[in-house]
Amino acid sequence: MNNKIKRGVSLYSYQEEFFLRKMNLEECIAAAAKTGATGIEMIGEQSIVGFPKLTDAFVDQWFGWMDKYGTTPVCHDMFLDTKRFKNKIMTEDEQVESLVRDIKFANRLGFKVIRIIVSTSPEIMERAAPIAEEYNVKLGIEIHSPWHINSAWMTRHHEVMEKTGSKYLGFIPDMGMFTKRLAKVMTDRMIRQGADEKIVEFVCQQHEKAVMAEYIIAEVRQMSQRPIDNAVAELTRHNIYNNPNSLLPFMDKIFHIHAKFYDMQDDYTEYSIPYKEIIEVLKKGGFDGYLSSEYEGNRHIQDVFEVDSVEQVRRQQEMFKRLI
Repeated sequence: MNNKIKRGVSLYSYQEEFFLRKMNLEECIAAAAKTGATGIEMIGEQSIVGFPKLTDAFVDQWFGWMDKYGTTPVCHDMFLDTKRFKNKIMTEDEQVESLVRDIKFANRLGFKVIRIIVSTSPEIMERAAPIAEEYNVKLGIEIHSPWHINSAWMTRHHEVMEKTGSKYLGFIPDMGMFTKRLAKVMTDRMIRQGADEKIVEFVCQQHEKAVMAEYIIAEVRQMSQRPIDNAVAELTRHNIYNNPNSLLPFMDKIFHIHAKFYDMQDDYTEYSIPYKEIIEVLKKGGFDGYLSSEYEGNRHIQDVFEVDSVEQVRRQQEMFKRLI
């Protein structure tokens, strides 16, 4: 059983404080390092003024921060703005060009992996693979709920990986596809917005029983015509539970993991995602990449609480230390 799983943090986790100017980029890196995590994941266009352009001064400063805090650039998260132009969708050539731009950006900042946004087609990945190899940057398609690793879209990506034999094409699973219980921060927010508490309770119970989302949604429509109540039921469509064992056959193609979480409890457990179960599967499969904290509970509590992303990430990293 492998015990070489590494710990990282996506700076996206600190988006609340970064947006409100409570923390700057260096302070986000410092906060991640303070947890003992060594891998840094970043959305370039969120964190860097002037993206995708990089000045020599910034590059020097970036690597200076890595040295100062004992961290390593691990993953750059890209987006493919296919609707950038008002009068047309990006052509395949333009999409490849955009991805190549991100490959060069990642390479210059020392990132060895790019998180590819889930909407990127297998054909674009195939065309970009030789450039990724040239720059030594792996391309991992994000498996994001409501998709899972055996979804038809991911099967198409896997077919391209097999056809090309490229070691630079793979997966980045997002742990949101293992949502065993609906996040309480989500359902509590919807109650504050006027959702019927009995309907919320019903939806949560049905989800935990693994009832199909379509059935839950249909039943709630019979119970209530109010949009807010139906929105609660819709949570089950976008927050799926898939057995973590489904990752095992693909472990050699998993480059990196988004350790999505919504609410770390006082006892250092995550309310909705069974990390103990997940990490046991990763150990069994020999995963030796980075588990990268990705906090997304902020948007569900900011109407009533001051967000403390730093504490939430610290708690998740403490949980990882115990489980790994």
